[in-house]
Amino acid sequence: MTPSSHAPHPRGGLYYEDFEVGAVLSHRLTRTVTQTDNILFSSMTLNPQPLHIDAHFCATETEWGRPLMNSLFTLGLMIGIAVNDLTLGTTIGNLGMTEVRFPAPLFEGDTIRVTTEVAAKRVSRSRDDAGIADLIHRAYRQDEVLVAECRRQAFMRRRPATSGA
Repeated sequence: MTPSSHAPHPRGGLYYEDFEVGAVLSHRLTRTVTQTDNILFSSMTLNPQPLHIDAHFCATETEWGRPLMNSLFTLGLMIGIAVNDLTLGTTIGNLGMTEVRFPAPLFEGDTIRVTTEVAAKRVSRSRDDAGIADLIHRAYRQDEVLVAECRRQAFMRRRPATSGA
């Protein structure tokens, strides 16, 4: 996605101009999710849902037979994996996340990988130094089953003007 004539931000993020509509990036980082992730995230967000934190409940009272990963943890992890490759140092903020789906379960012990598709982009109407990138993030389990997807509107810095000859 980054044209060879333009360097990314020193921290590694892309500037608004670097996003090419239609491009799909497979992110380098992957992550195996754990019981600790599930319990800690659910506890920190005051979510007592036994579907995430009670193995006996899941084994005896659910169709899954084991705890499901908290979906908001999955959403955050999916977007977090993309940060290093896309927005580190260049995002101003998130404007929204829409079309969030979890089409298949994610369980403790699964490993996810993430892709991002650049769906659209436009220059900001309110700020000359910014643009909006419309990104579709997708997370897949180790068996290539899609477990999460969302459309994210990222408010991105534009490449600083360079002074020169």
